[in-house]
Amino acid sequence: MSPAPRDFVKEQEIMSSTIASTLNPQEATLTQKMTGAVLAERPERYTSSGIWVGVFAITMSFAAFTSALFVREGTNDWSHLVLPSILYVNTLFLLASSGTLEMARHSLIELKDRPKASAWVALTLLLGLAFCAGQYKAWLDLRAQGIYLATNPNSSFFYLLTFMHVLHVLVGILVLVYMAWRLIASHAPFRRSLFLNTAVYWHFMGVLWVYLLLLCRMKL
Repeated sequence: MSPAPRDFVKEQEIMSSTIASTLNPQEATLTQKMTGAVLAERPERYTSSGIWVGVFAITMSFAAFTSALFVREGTNDWSHLVLPSILYVNTLFLLASSGTLEMARHSLIELKDRPKASAWVALTLLLGLAFCAGQYKAWLDLRAQGIYLATNPNSSFFYLLTFMHVLHVLVGILVLVYMAWRLIASHAPFRRSLFLNTAVYWHFMGVLWVYLLLLCRMKL
């Protein structure tokens, strides 16, 4: 059986030290640099099981909300809302942010261009914040019409679904802030798995929002 990744690294370091002890200082330094370069070129292991577990959990949560909505829809006090038009602008913001994050992924992983990747991540962050601000504006529009959380069952579901989604988007924004800081202010190697898992989560937020918008349009 092949040694585990950590055992491999340890064996390489021991081998490097053993060889270095038998060589003169210049040859020893060269050997250690070559060994370090081999270790640095080892590809990072990408694991996505954790993020998919999170996506599944979020999906089940919103599936439960949807089921409750369908059950509540059959009551006599069910009415319909006129959705604020800004929701459609917000949709464009969130879908565009998925595109900019893909550009960041291409710049970082394929082109190895950290400055360009950081610029795309910053743009994604701004679009995400614009989406959240737009959702808040939608709530204000409903309040201006006298529609609050407890006004009727429809408004309760609208506020609940949109608020829960915004909370999950804010989690993604916090991770984007961390990634932007790592790309701009830190010279340490960037974890490819962090970027790819964040991209999966962010794209899922876009798909989830499209589903919620259609659900609200048809049922609320």
